[in-house]
Amino acid sequence: MGLVGTAMVRDGGAALPHGFWAAVRVWLEKPQVANRRLCGAAIEVEGSVPLGDDEAASSQLVAVCGGGSGGRQERRAASAGAEELGWLWREVCGQLPGGDGQLPPPLTPWTGPGHRPELRAVLRTLLPRGRPVGPVASPRKELAVQDVYNGTVTFLPLEENSEGKYQVKKCNIYQIQLMHIKEEEWSVSVVAPFPEDWFSDGVAYPKLAWLRNELLPKLAKWSVEQKPSEFKSTLSLISVAKYNKVYQELKEKYKEMVKVWPEVTDPEKFVYEDVAIATYLLILWEEDRREKGLTKKQSFVDLGCGNGLLVHILNNEGHSGRGIDVRRRKIWDMYGPETHLEESTIVPGDSHIFPDTDWLIGNHSDELTPWIPVIAARSSYSCCYFVLPCCFFDFHGKYSRRQSKKTQYREYLDFVAQVGFVCGFQVEEDCLRIPSTKRVSLIGKNRTYPPTEHALIDKQITQYINNRQICAVVACNRRVGFNHKDCSDVCEKASSDLPENETEFADTIWMPGFQPREKVEQIRNCASLPRDFVDDVVLSVANLLLNASPQKSCSPGENMNTWNQGESLSLKEVAEHLNKETLKRLKSEYGGLQTLLKNNHQVFEVLNGRVHIRDWRKEKPSRKTKPEVKRRLSAEAFKTCLCWFFIHHPDGCSLPSESCPYAHGTEELRQSQIIKKKKPTS
Repeated sequence: MGLVGTAMVRDGGAALPHGFWAAVRVWLEKPQVANRRLCGAAIEVEGSVPLGDDEAASSQLVAVCGGGSGGRQERRAASAGAEELGWLWREVCGQLPGGDGQLPPPLTPWTGPGHRPELRAVLRTLLPRGRPVGPVASPRKELAVQDVYNGTVTFLPLEENSEGKYQVKKCNIYQIQLMHIKEEEWSVSVVAPFPEDWFSDGVAYPKLAWLRNELLPKLAKWSVEQKPSEFKSTLSLISVAKYNKVYQELKEKYKEMVKVWPEVTDPEKFVYEDVAIATYLLILWEEDRREKGLTKKQSFVDLGCGNGLLVHILNNEGHSGRGIDVRRRKIWDMYGPETHLEESTIVPGDSHIFPDTDWLIGNHSDELTPWIPVIAARSSYSCCYFVLPCCFFDFHGKYSRRQSKKTQYREYLDFVAQVGFVCGFQVEEDCLRIPSTKRVSLIGKNRTYPPTEHALIDKQITQYINNRQICAVVACNRRVGFNHKDCSDVCEKASSDLPENETEFADTIWMPGFQPREKVEQIRNCASLPRDFVDDVVLSVANLLLNASPQKSCSPGENMNTWNQGESLSLKEVAEHLNKETLKRLKSEYGGLQTLLKNNHQVFEVLNGRVHIRDWRKEKPSRKTKPEVKRRLSAEAFKTCLCWFFIHHPDGCSLPSESCPYAHGTEELRQSQIIKKKKPTS
């Protein structure tokens, strides 16, 4: 009775019991990784608490608030936190169902024979995620009590009454237990003393079945996982509670942008990603003003601003600033005159510094990313920066890997952070909560040197950039076998490669030969290849896969399980069967053969580097939670293209006509309702 569930754990790497407490810490600080209906948790106060009411024990209560750096303000906060936690602890102990500060059975008690346990209490606030419809659920407070000696952590939900006092929500008490069975065998269990009275709101209080089927397996897995993360915790530099509140407000305020998005990019991804980045910056800047005793909101310049939505939001929220990009976007016309966007090419040099700007932003700024700390350092002593690196660029072009022990992404982040250090910044790293695999930001807001050493730092920056260029030339020479006489040849050639309109400013450019993004974006994703060429490649690859396995053609009326699905081949094997001219043409496109096959997703499926014939019988029906825009587009595209399998596959289509989203013959074709965007003419 009361046992919700147990997970057996085999610990071959001596991770336990330490790993268990690390897993508990994840659940305490980042509950959203398990419960997707939460956006996080705010640790209000934590510290050691006594068991019992004697004065000696009570006087030793210590609390830690917010992980401060030990200054006077932090000591005052810790003292106030200790007082609050002490008061709360006494209130809670008096309400426990076991009486006399004891837990009810079958929970493991905090006391033991001849042992006075050391308990650690953590008061946290659970922060619900915003809902698509309806109001956001209220935050919930919870006191977690860790008993290291007995291997338990007990969660005591708290509710505030009309008098402002906290009461334990007894029906929702639960305990997580670690037990050593023998040798490498351990168990992790969840126990609830009053399962029949358990209350679930579907958010902060999930069902007991969720604790058993979702949380428990994750805790067991985390307990023996010894793979440290390469990155910082999400939103480690700002208040998660404040972030959640501001994000929900901005999301509601700018949600209409999704419906009117004129670009070809996914509106939901880009709108909500920029809302999240804007939220982060607004809170970061608010903290920055508080630390520096400022009242005026910071100014900014977004270098490589793209669609300009981030600039639009920051302008609307009271921050003066502008965005600059080499190419104007259609959506710029929708923002109005209050949003300041400029179409201009940025070449790092004396003509592109911003002495009156507080912050420089590089949001997926590509070739400008490593230059942004340099531009900030040379703009003014007070200029700060925020970069969110995506594509990998060095000062002079594409970034070349130098470390095989790190992922390319981690190595590149370390390089951009190193640039910031060289430029005299204290570089901080944080992980944003955005729908992107590249979500680590680097922030430089404080300097490591006094203003009097500006000339020395500037000389250091110049030397570092020059060394990067020399190293790049040497690496290139090793690959292609060239042998330059000296570096002056390189610089001479670099200056001759300047864009025409920049030649006259060569003496002010920090790296001659820097290649900014092209004003007209070249489409090289196989979309511009002639249709006949694409059709021939698709048919050749499909026949290759079909003929790689014994033919299993089926006659009309036979079981469709005999439909020939062909074999899977690696991309390398497929490429070996294509002629040289075809491969040469594909290599001129980004992604080459793989991109072409993925573009033709009606016919192929590319998984883990292997090519398969797509079997539409195995496709999952679209979920009801699919975004409205995508559902509408799917409905509008139904039966507007001919079914490739109906025409070319020896067994025809694996689906009957009424189930296939493509037309079985010209008589089924519908006119497309989707207005295709015209390609820009050069």
